[in-house]
Amino acid sequence: MRLILLGPPGSGKGTQAQRLVHRHGIVQLSTGEMLRAAVAAGTPVGLQAKEIMANGGLVPDEVVVGIIADRIEEPDAKKGFILDGFPRTVPQAEALDELLRKKHLKLDAVVELRVNESALLARVEKRAEETRARGEEVRLDDTPEVLTKRLAQYRSMTEPLIHYYSERRKLLTVDGMMTIEHVTREINRILTALGALEPKEHEEPKSASRAAKKARTAKKTAKKPAKKAAESAKKAAKTAGKATKAASKAKGAKKAAKKPAKKAAKKSARRAIGAANARQGAKAAKKAAKKLTKKRAKR
Repeated sequence: MRLILLGPPGSGKGTQAQRLVHRHGIVQLSTGEMLRAAVAAGTPVGLQAKEIMANGGLVPDEVVVGIIADRIEEPDAKKGFILDGFPRTVPQAEALDELLRKKHLKLDAVVELRVNESALLARVEKRAEETRARGEEVRLDDTPEVLTKRLAQYRSMTEPLIHYYSERRKLLTVDGMMTIEHVTREINRILTALGALEPKEHEEPKSASRAAKKARTAKKTAKKPAKKAAESAKKAAKTAGKATKAASKAKGAKKAAKKPAKKAAKKSARRAIGAANARQGAKAAKKAAKKLTKKRAKR
């Protein structure tokens, strides 16, 4: 994904660029930041740019294009990049197009943050006051005086640039006076619609989110009866298992109880047989004795 963010100073280009960087893993190429780094380092280009920026002027195109050409060759820029603060003129846009053509790269979109200039002046005045209150030095290009001059330059240069990218169907306009969150969502929405972002990289549409939520709820609701039935079946199986175990124990007890009774019955039967045999033996002995007595009496 390769983008350009357009907008006057203080429109929030830097903030939105950082959000896109963190969300999509691309890099921000801010000419302002690169030039400020050169100023802080005291390089020849930095010293040249320092005086120009202090007066609200623009750094020569060849310097900026050279910085960008080197930067997009670095490994972290392979996935994509955002140009913040460049191009500012039609010749710069043409130079950038030529640079990208030579490198076989394509520009996906140009996002313009449209804002109210009087609101921007109020913002920068407040920011300058807060900076001074903290005891810090106000940036040379971050004062109401310099901003007024830069806004005038932006107005004179932006209209041709907007027309340039509009003709090439690259321009997308966003209301920069919305909240930061709303601006971020709108940028992601139009980039997704354009195909510069994959749907999975973008936030779920509200309708899709609601549908997904309903589907999850329905799934949970459907699971409840099945879960309840499974629990009931489990309880029934457990109860049946206990009953089977109890029946088995009772059967064992019954068998155990039968054994002594059977043994006792057999013993009693044996005793009864023994008694009957004894009675028969006594009767036979008595009969034999009687016969013997009668026999002796005849003699």
